[in-house]
Amino acid sequence: MVEQHAALDTVFHALADPTRRAMLRSLSAGERNVSDLAAPFRMSFAASAKHVKVLENAGLVRRKVHGRSHVIRLNPAPLAAADKWLRYYERFWSERLDVLEALIRAEDKATRKRSRK
Repeated sequence: MVEQHAALDTVFHALADPTRRAMLRSLSAGERNVSDLAAPFRMSFAASAKHVKVLENAGLVRRKVHGRSHVIRLNPAPLAAADKWLRYYERFWSERLDVLEALIRAEDKATRKRSRK
């Protein structure tokens, strides 16, 4: 269980950065090399390589080396685990909001009854 939480921590840490999220979105369209991933951000190759390393450590991307070219591809499995974790809280809040909505409707109904009298 601790390993699972550590993996989620690593995934959420990787997703916390907007540049890395944009890189993942770009990779959802297909493989890219590190230079291609860096291009939209006006950053050095070294900086983009650090972002890729964080994504790689979280298991969100895989790297293939072809000579001097490093080709990066998306690995969606860790995103599925994060999604599963988030869905629990989505259900949690949906249930509570449904209860709140029912209470508000009941209060509105009672208020309308009192105002008619």
